[in-house]
Amino acid sequence: MAINKTDNGARLANAILFPVVGLVLLAVAFSVALIAYTSRSADDAAMESERRLLRGSTQLQLELLAKEQEGAAVWDLADYYTRPVSVSTQWLDANMGHWLYANHGHDQIVIVGQDGNPIYNALRGQQIDPGESRPLLSGIWPLIARTRAKFITRFRSLPSGLFVIERPLNGFTRSIHETGFALHEGELAFVSVTAISPELKQFVAKRRPPAVLVSVKKLQGARLSALGTRSGVNGLNATPGTDQPKETATFDVRSPLGMPIGYLTWTANTPGSKILSGVGPVLLFLAVTIAGLTGVVLFYTRQNTRRLAESEARAQHAALHDSLTGLANRDFFADRFREELAGWSAEKGLVGVIYIDLDHFKDINDTLGHAAGDEVIREAARRLRVLAPDEATLARISGDEFALLLPGYASRASIEHILRRIQDRFSVPMYISGTHLHVSLSVGAALAPDDSLSMGELLRKADIALYSAKGAGRGRWAFFDVSMEEHVRTRENLAHALRDAIGQDRLHVVYQPQTTIDGATTLSVEALLRWTDPKMGPVSPSVFVPIAEEIGLINELGLYVLRKACEDAAAWPHLGIAVNVSPSQFRHPRFIDDLRDTLETCKFEPTRLEIEVTETVFADNDSNILSTLKQVQEMGVRVALDDFGTGYSSLSYLRRFPFDTLKIDRSFIADLEVAPHAHSILSTIIDLGDALGMKVVAEGIETRQQAAILQRTNCDRLQGFYLSRPVSPQDVPAAEARLAAGKEPLAAISLSA
Repeated sequence: MAINKTDNGARLANAILFPVVGLVLLAVAFSVALIAYTSRSADDAAMESERRLLRGSTQLQLELLAKEQEGAAVWDLADYYTRPVSVSTQWLDANMGHWLYANHGHDQIVIVGQDGNPIYNALRGQQIDPGESRPLLSGIWPLIARTRAKFITRFRSLPSGLFVIERPLNGFTRSIHETGFALHEGELAFVSVTAISPELKQFVAKRRPPAVLVSVKKLQGARLSALGTRSGVNGLNATPGTDQPKETATFDVRSPLGMPIGYLTWTANTPGSKILSGVGPVLLFLAVTIAGLTGVVLFYTRQNTRRLAESEARAQHAALHDSLTGLANRDFFADRFREELAGWSAEKGLVGVIYIDLDHFKDINDTLGHAAGDEVIREAARRLRVLAPDEATLARISGDEFALLLPGYASRASIEHILRRIQDRFSVPMYISGTHLHVSLSVGAALAPDDSLSMGELLRKADIALYSAKGAGRGRWAFFDVSMEEHVRTRENLAHALRDAIGQDRLHVVYQPQTTIDGATTLSVEALLRWTDPKMGPVSPSVFVPIAEEIGLINELGLYVLRKACEDAAAWPHLGIAVNVSPSQFRHPRFIDDLRDTLETCKFEPTRLEIEVTETVFADNDSNILSTLKQVQEMGVRVALDDFGTGYSSLSYLRRFPFDTLKIDRSFIADLEVAPHAHSILSTIIDLGDALGMKVVAEGIETRQQAAILQRTNCDRLQGFYLSRPVSPQDVPAAEARLAAGKEPLAAISLSA
C-alpha cells in the first residue's frame, strides 16, 4: 500500500502548525487581554492617585484657611471685643472682617458670639445684617458645635479654683478649629470655624463657650484652578447638587451635616487607554508593545507616586515651619532641643536657649497695620537668620517671639558675643511701608547644664530672663538668675493679692487738697488710691498699678477709685474732686459708658468732677483719643492734663483740645530751689496755660520756699505735702479747716524766708 507523504506532511505540518498557531493565537489573545487589563488597571490607578492627591490638596487648603484665620482669631483683642460685655462690631469689621477679606480673600466672614448667635457678618468685605448668616450657620452647625466643645474641654482646672485655657501645643495651626465644605450662594465652598481665643493663656472663674470665627471661600475661578494645579489634575470643576455627574473622575463633597452637596469632577488621566489604542493595529510587535506598556505604566505610576510624595513632603515641611518667615516652628524647635539635651555630655559644652522678643511690636501693628507688622516679622527673621551660627536652630515661637538654640559653646562669653551682634544689627532701622522703624529686641537666655537639663525648666527660665530684660528697660539681654525667679514669684503673689483686695473691697482712697494760691482756701481734692495688704503691709501704687496693667485689672481698678471718690465727695458739695485715669482705662471702649453710669448711679454732679489724664494717652497718635476727650467734656466733666512737660504732648494737642486744667509735673517744682533756670521755665509753662485759658495747678509743693516762689506767678492752685498730706475721707473737713485757719498764711511768707 502506498503512503501519501503529502498528507503525512500536511498532517505533520498541521500537527505542528495548529498547536503553534493556537499557541500564538492564545498568546495573542492572552496578550491582548493582558494589555487591555493592564491599561484599564493603569487608568484606575491613575484616577485613584489623582483622587488621593485631590483629597490631600483640599485638606491642605482647609488647613491653610484655618491658618489664615489664626492671625485674627487667636488674639487677645479679638477675644475681648467678642465678649458680650465689650462686643464692638466696628472693631471686628476693621480688624477681622475687612482684614481677612483684603489679605486672604475670604468671601464671607461670620462671628458667632458666646451665646451661639451671630454678632457680625460681612460679605466680600462689606458688613451686612448678622441675621442673614443663619442659613449658612445652620448648614455648618456641627463644625461650630465641635469647635465650641473642643474649646470648653481644653479648660484646665487649677488648685485656686480658676480655670486656664491654653493654645494647642502641636499641629499645623495653633488654633482650635474645624473645617469642611458648605454651599455658599449656590456654589461649593471651603469653610473653617475657629475659636476666638487669647494668644497665650487666659485665667477665668468658670468655663465658657467661645465666640467663633467662620470663614467661607468659594471654590470657583482662579481658586479652583489653583487647586487643580496643586493636585495635578486637569479640568477641575465644582458641581453643586446631588445629581451624580456623568464624569467618572469624581470627588464626593458632603456638608458637615453629612448630606451630599456636590462633586468635584475632572478629566481623568487615562494612560492605559491611550497606549492600547496605539498598539492594537500592530500585533506583530506584541512582545515589544507589552514591554513598552509595562514601562509606560511604571513611568506614569512612578510620576504620580512622586507627585504624591512631593505633596506629602510639602505638607510635612509646612507642619514644621512657620509660613510667614520660613523658620522652624515651635514643634521643630522642641524636637531639636530634646535631641540636644538627650545627647548632652560635659565635653560638648554649654547649650544656650535664647528667647527673643520684638519691643513694642503691638504698637507697630496698631499704628501701621498688620501688613507692616508682618513685614517687620519677616525682616527680623532675615536678620536673625544671617546672624545665627550654622549649628544653631532658629524658630519663630509666636507672633513676635523667636527662639534660638545654641549648642556646644565653651563659655557664657561666647554666647554673649552672639547676643551682642544681634543687638548691634537691630540698632539699624528697618525700612517698612515707606517709614524707617527703630525696632529693638529684648532677649532672655538660659544655659544647660548651669540652669537645668530639663527642656521645660530651661524654656521657663529663659522666659523669666526675657521678662526681666523687658522690665529693665527693653532693648537689652539678660541671663537667668535665681533672683529673677523670686521677683516673678513676688509679682505673681502681688497680682493674686490685688485681685482679692479689689474683690473684697480692701483698697481705700485718700484725698489731697488743692488750694488757692495763698494756701488758705481748699477748692478741690485729688483722689489717691492706697493699699495695705494684711501680710505684705503697705504696697506702693508705683508697684501695684503696673501689675494691674499687666493682668488686665486696670479698668476695674480705675472704676473702683472713681466710684469711691464720687460716693465720698457727696459729703463735701462745695469741693471739686479730681480722679486720675490711666491711658489703658481711657482707651477702653466702654470708658464713656462706665463714666456716665458711675455719675448716674452716685447721683454726682458732673461739673464737680475732673479727670486727670497723662500725656502718654497721645503716644499712639490715635484720633479716637481726642474724640473721647471731647465726649467727656460734653458731659460736663472737666479734663486736666497731668504731668505736663514730661511726655509726648505738644502745643498741637493743646490747640486741638481745650483742656480745662494744666497740672505742672512735680519735677519742675523740685528744681525751683536748685536749678538756675527752673523759675523761668515754670513761669513760661504757667503763662502758656493762662494764654490758652486753662487753670494751672502746681503739684508736689513740699517747702515754704517753693510755695512762696509760686505765689509770685499766675499759678491758680497749689497742691503738695507742704499744704497737706493725703487724708482719709473723714478727715477732709478737718484738713480744710486747718488750711483755712493756718497759723502762717502764705501771704506772709517772704521770698527770703
